[in-house]
Amino acid sequence: MNYQETVEYLFNSTPVFEKVGASAYKEGLYNTNELDRHFGHPHRLFKTIHVAGTNGKGSCSHTIAAILQAAGYKVGLYTSPHLVDFRERIRVNGECISEQYVVDFVEEERGFFEPLHPSFFELTTALAFKYFAEKKVDIAVIEVGLGGRLDCTNIITPILSVITNISLDHTQFLGDTLQKIAGEKAGIIKPNVPVVIGEYNTDTRPVFEAKAIENNAPIVFAEDTQEVIQVENELNGRKRYTTVSYGDINGELAGEYQQKNTNTVLHVVKLLKDMHVIDNDDCVRVGFSNVCESTGLMGRWQTLGTSPLVVCDTGHNVGGWQYLSHQIKAVECKTLRIVFGMVDDKDIEHVMDMLPKNAVYYFAQATTHRAIPVNVVGEKALAHGLYGTCYTSVEDAYEHALADAEKDDFVFVGGSSYVVADLLTYKKNNN
Repeated sequence: MNYQETVEYLFNSTPVFEKVGASAYKEGLYNTNELDRHFGHPHRLFKTIHVAGTNGKGSCSHTIAAILQAAGYKVGLYTSPHLVDFRERIRVNGECISEQYVVDFVEEERGFFEPLHPSFFELTTALAFKYFAEKKVDIAVIEVGLGGRLDCTNIITPILSVITNISLDHTQFLGDTLQKIAGEKAGIIKPNVPVVIGEYNTDTRPVFEAKAIENNAPIVFAEDTQEVIQVENELNGRKRYTTVSYGDINGELAGEYQQKNTNTVLHVVKLLKDMHVIDNDDCVRVGFSNVCESTGLMGRWQTLGTSPLVVCDTGHNVGGWQYLSHQIKAVECKTLRIVFGMVDDKDIEHVMDMLPKNAVYYFAQATTHRAIPVNVVGEKALAHGLYGTCYTSVEDAYEHALADAEKDDFVFVGGSSYVVADLLTYKKNNN
């Protein structure tokens, strides 16, 4: 098999959450432990930082990796989902795993893993850990796939754990209250391993505190001490953060929600300095200012055009849209045009409550079985006073939005990671 055939094999022969949802979720770590044993426990050969949370874990993971790279380390980065190419999930110093490595892994190991019937994520995690070990990374930033306690990344014992925040998402797996979801995500807290909690509320803080006490794990609540004093939006779309400990930091990531992520990451940095993993502040400033270039991050308030302004963002749940809706409404433009679609396990009703009423909508259906049919999205939108046209693909909706737009308009594309993935794939294939 060539690379494309190998990726299609992985997607078609293993249950993939991105494609089929709940049926791909495998509770328990049996397969993970079997794969780990088979490959000789590769995750024990390098240090790790473990990142969980409902929103922001991707941005935080990439930023931490960028800072560690700037500090001179060889850094593995494991994140999900990918947007354009499967290889985005597994990187070393920002460079994607090679196509040949993926092909060879499947060819050489399928005799072992096929009888196990692992999920796509279980197999991908094993591939990532094996690759990082063979590449002799110094440290790897590992993003949790779903939840924490039973996530297959949770076999690692990191030097530091991070939980960005908790909101209602994936409730069919993690529980229908903030306390239950916090309990699942708190499962990454390990004995004697420090943990940074980015955001909390009265429902979640006691859960984290109890788990930390049970594990004798030092716990830091980033919101208790604000490192970020002031935020200014710069003309180039970046953010300038005035901080307590690091002076002015130029942030490449432009989303309004990045202020919370920045405060979380700066508390992570403080612990890494206490551990003598980081020994200067320059790498912090360099890391924040070069996240996308250093690590390949895409889809976070990403500007794709300026006349008209075109922005995409992967925010896909109520927690994310609390920030996105405000930021979209704050953009000065002649006409706001929104390409929008969602998948079936998200709270579309509450997200639509937050969408701007004064926009022209281009409703789209992403290429995933989990996409809410576009006619259903359109019907729900009407009930919320949102008006537009339905399109069967993201690229069709996007092209119509562009064709309608004048140079002073603002075109926003989002609602789901898969909407953004379809857009970025379309643009890559048509450049």
